[in-house]
Parts: sequence; structure tokens; C-alpha cells
Amino acid sequence: MSEREGRDGLEQPWMQLVATARRMVDDGLVVGTSGNVSARVGHLILVTPSGIPYDRIGLQDIVAVDLDGKQVVGELRPSSELPMHLAVYLRTDARAVVHTHAVHATAVSTLLYELPAIHYMAAALGGKIRVADYATYGSEELAANVLHALRERTGCLIRNHGTIVYGDDLDQAYERTAQLEWMCQVWLAARSVDGFSPSLLSKRELARVAEKLRDYGPHN
Repeated sequence: MSEREGRDGLEQPWMQLVATARRMVDDGLVVGTSGNVSARVGHLILVTPSGIPYDRIGLQDIVAVDLDGKQVVGELRPSSELPMHLAVYLRTDARAVVHTHAVHATAVSTLLYELPAIHYMAAALGGKIRVADYATYGSEELAANVLHALRERTGCLIRNHGTIVYGDDLDQAYERTAQLEWMCQVWLAARSVDGFSPSLLSKRELARVAEKLRDYGPHN
């Protein structure tokens, strides 16, 4: 397959991916070149390149790998977190993955083993949010830890590191990421009030919300 053939049909999804990466910076979910974004297009995975500021990435910078991690499009090096992204695609039905170093979520990852059900939007990620055990970034060990924390979930915190969330598309993955960061911020704010403990939602209530969310949105 030629480079030109490999790029066919990838331009539009690539620019959507770049827009999502830039949005992470604009929304304060990452600093500099930290974090990464990927999206599945057929049998290929588009992924942000390593060490390149997102505002400098253009159409000519497409990076695509196959599900074995072999680079098939582009000259820039794929994100160092490629093993984590590939693990998610191979073990879930993910079509897009967003990884951030969001401030509140990262802070919570250093304090807890699981984010309590502080808000009903936890149901959108499958329930109380687990914290994956720490391992060196970019390692197969970290990828395995993340998969363990993602069991029956679409997102998790990563200890002393950040978040990883997946969805049916980039918009959904990003929205879930933003909700996770917001829930962490709410939990930290509630826990900061001396003499009070935040009320939490039950597993039964989260199940009710999950059912309602299946019919949420502008469709009949």
C-alpha cells in the first residue's frame, strides 16, 4: 500500500482528532504536549504524534497504525501511550480514546482507589470510577492496569497520572472525559468543607440513571 493510498479517507477524521486534541488544551485538561487522542477508522488507529504541540499539527501530519501497533501512515512518531490506546481498542468496542492529565482528576487519583458516586453522571461511565494502579507511562504494565480498571466501565483514573476514557466517537469520549474531570472537582470541593461528608448515590440509583441515559438525547 502506498502512502497516498494509506491516507485515503483519513483526512476528515484526522482533523476531527486534531480539533479534539486542541480542545483539551483550550479546556485546561492538558498542559503543553501532554495527553493524547486516538480514533479508530476501519482497521487503522489514528493517534496524535509524540511531543508535537497540538496547534502545530496539520493535515500533513497524519499518524496511523494498525491494531498490532505497526505504523502504516506518517513519519512522526506515534504517542508514547500507544500501548494503552491499542489495549483499549483490542479489548473493548471503543471507537475513540481520550487521555488527559486533568488537574482535579489527577489530584483525586493520588487520594482514592475509587471515585465515590458523588453525582449521577457516574452512570454514563458505568458506575463508580476506579483508579488504575500506577506504572511507568507508555509501558505494557500501565496498559494492563488500565484494562483492569476499565472492566464494565468506559473511563477510569490513572494513579498519579490522569484519565483515560473511550466512546463511540470523539465527541462522546471527550464529553465523558469532561464529565469525569467535573465530578472529581465536585468531590474535592465537597470534601474540603470541614465537619461535613458528601452524600453519595446508591448503586441502585446509578442503575436507574443508566437506564434513563439510554434514551437521552434528541431522538424519538
